[in-house]
Amino acid sequence: MIFEQLQNEVTAILARYPVKRSALLPLLNLAQAREGYVSEPAMREIAKLLDLTPPQVFETVTFYTMFNLKPIGTFHLQICKSLMCALVGSDDLVAWIKNQLDIGPGQTTSDNMFTLSVVECLGSCGTGPMMQVNDDYYEQLTEEKLKRIFDDLRRDGTCSLKSGPFMYPESAAK
Repeated sequence: MIFEQLQNEVTAILARYPVKRSALLPLLNLAQAREGYVSEPAMREIAKLLDLTPPQVFETVTFYTMFNLKPIGTFHLQICKSLMCALVGSDDLVAWIKNQLDIGPGQTTSDNMFTLSVVECLGSCGTGPMMQVNDDYYEQLTEEKLKRIFDDLRRDGTCSLKSGPFMYPESAAK
């Protein structure tokens, strides 16, 4: 079982929610963090834990673009395709990436370094075109910026061009 080794984390997650079903997203996140994607056995196990059917868990996994149903590359490139990003060239960037990395949306490079996804709004409408790489935002993208991002990620796994996402500081939210 996937969660046997994570029993403390599972117990802590379940304790936070008086309605078990409410723990679905945190448990899916835990499964993905453990395996790199949400596998069918993980979905079945989560369904049992939460007294849900496997299809109920599957429909949640497939609704959210943050969950992956198969292994992905080290760097998950999520290009925003919403209207605002499309108007400023996100389609051209997707075409450029397809040409440079020899992959299309839903595919991973042969070295398992990059997986390309085209997703709906990532909430950075004023700074498009943009993409999210793993948890980092890269905004106002150009082909030159993309080339630098890919070169930097290949070299040492990080890039100084990242810009967010931005969150309210805790002190401002109180």
